[in-house]
Amino acid sequence: MRVRELYRWEKRGTIAAMANRAELLRAIPSVDRVLSCDAASVALGRFHRAYVTESIRAVLDDVRQHVTAQTRLAAPSPEEVMHLALARMDAQQPLPIRAVVNATGVVLHTNLGRALLAPEAVNAVARVAASAANLEYDLARGERGDRDDLIADDLCVLTGAEAATVVNNNAAAVLLALNTLAEGREVVVSRGELIEIGGSFRIPDVMAKSAAQLREVGTTNRTHADDYAAAITPQTALLLKVHTSNYRIVGFTSDVPLGALVAIGHARGVSVMEDLGSGALVDLSAYGLPKEPVVAERIRMGADVVTFSGDKLLGGPQAGIIVGRRELITRIKRNPLKRALRCDKLTLAALAATLRLYRTAPDLRTALPTLRWLTRPLAEMGAVGEAAVPALRAALGEGFVVELVDAESEIGSGALPIENLPTRAISITHPTVGADDIARLFRSADPPIIGRIHTGCFLLDLRGIFNPEDIVPVQR
Repeated sequence: MRVRELYRWEKRGTIAAMANRAELLRAIPSVDRVLSCDAASVALGRFHRAYVTESIRAVLDDVRQHVTAQTRLAAPSPEEVMHLALARMDAQQPLPIRAVVNATGVVLHTNLGRALLAPEAVNAVARVAASAANLEYDLARGERGDRDDLIADDLCVLTGAEAATVVNNNAAAVLLALNTLAEGREVVVSRGELIEIGGSFRIPDVMAKSAAQLREVGTTNRTHADDYAAAITPQTALLLKVHTSNYRIVGFTSDVPLGALVAIGHARGVSVMEDLGSGALVDLSAYGLPKEPVVAERIRMGADVVTFSGDKLLGGPQAGIIVGRRELITRIKRNPLKRALRCDKLTLAALAATLRLYRTAPDLRTALPTLRWLTRPLAEMGAVGEAAVPALRAALGEGFVVELVDAESEIGSGALPIENLPTRAISITHPTVGADDIARLFRSADPPIIGRIHTGCFLLDLRGIFNPEDIVPVQR
């Protein structure tokens, strides 16, 4: 066949294909036709009409793209479109935030929401979530109240502070306190305490946003009392001590204890603030854990303001707590930023219930999930593992090697960074399936099971697992 004739045949084929695509596109049912079919009544009985219409349009757009690309050779019926739209809506029903199983071994896992709430805190949130609440209403006087009153008394009793307030996280607490007490003036900090925590939150950066001026003293590994004393000028508003909760410097080091820093500051009329970060309300060493600074001890040492988190070692909801001298806390509460950073009724309900447990629970270890996880006996974890291993072998099938092993857990969220906890874990391997693929399999379960990969093995850490069935994957 000559080249010219071949070109004419190819052109005719192209024109025919284009005509066929145009015919198919015209045959695709309209949104109104789909909404009028019998199958649409089922969807309209379950979902809002606008949502159903949106889903139908998305399916029709997808069909048009396939017809144009010649990957679909027939137009769908209205019923088929409606079926696809209904499947699409069903797939979108799970909310983006979901409950997962934390088998990572990290007790306070930032990416998984940190501390679990005690049942009393969960119940308190549920009660006020479904009802009006005395958030800012004084029931005794019958007039407007202060939302900080819901937690201030318990915090003052537990810490020995004169006054307390709360905002939405500890970064906000540091920002608010610095802006209130040191705006436009200097804050003296040791170079060894200019920390960075998760999410690139750095003390120098938050200080800059607070409009306070950073005055660094000492060196990375050694800071002395004389360094602070020499740095104080009429422009000095605060001496700031930052607890290095997420790292340790060891070796040739020195820092200035809080008591000595308080003596230096108060002798010169300068307030002392400490950012404790994780913030423990009780002595963890009483539970066999490494000792962390206790807020009440810092107040007794003379700190004028102490900030700490509600959702780390305290075991409550995400919150930033500020305690200290009444005059300074009053100034902090009057700062316009306080309104922008304040907590809602759900957070305050959970925090109030958690604080009350610290005062009333006969056994805090059983009352607070965080403390229960941190102090869990190895034998208890081992018993759960022994029950889970055969169930996992049956669920995973042939080829998977499932074993109970010794491992180490982490406390997490920057708390006690060099302290690991002995734990029991289940190791899962396969000769041809990699650890990443095994982890993906468990993440696709319902609910998702989040483990960790260690030396090429997928591990399910049992520190936070109390029911063996919780780590046996059920596919959606």
